[in-house]
Amino acid sequence: MNLPNRITLCRIILSVIIIGILIFPFDASGIMIPKIFVNESIVIDVKYLIVGVLFIIASLTDLVDGYLARKYKMVTDLGKMLDAIADKILVNSVLIVLSTSGFIHPIIPVIIVCRDTVVDVIKMIAGNKGKVVGAIKTGKIKTIFMMAGISLTLFYNMPFELWNIRISDILLIIACVLSIVSAAEYFSLNKKLILSE
Repeated sequence: MNLPNRITLCRIILSVIIIGILIFPFDASGIMIPKIFVNESIVIDVKYLIVGVLFIIASLTDLVDGYLARKYKMVTDLGKMLDAIADKILVNSVLIVLSTSGFIHPIIPVIIVCRDTVVDVIKMIAGNKGKVVGAIKTGKIKTIFMMAGISLTLFYNMPFELWNIRISDILLIIACVLSIVSAAEYFSLNKKLILSE
């Protein structure tokens, strides 16, 4: 296993750790997590700050593994598969947990998961017909907005929350719009292949 693939594997491991921290019942287990009182309406749970830092590190590995793989010509089929799996585990799992915890609207993970399913089906159909469907620019931009939005959400939208500006929500909404647009682009670019018998 080459270096980029190992970095991708580290992202998967980090993702599992992140989800574990998010869903572990600390209060029920008698483990007290410190809280930071910003003001009367903003109380920050340190657990989410820790997860936020880990999420940013995991997100950065997505840039690093791709860069190294391309620069040193270490792109492999295994790497492509692991990268796609790692991204879905990291982003989709965190979105689902954040929605069930009331941090974000449930429609956000629904849109993202549905979009990923549509794109995966398109890639599978194309692959069965001998065509490799690569990533498109809109999808990459969507990922940037999504990861930035999740990071801000985990950091309680600070410092923007002090002025009651929901930047994290705006970023996630933009990511959802780009998700729908990118799914439409994938279909449009591969329509003939998908609809052909």
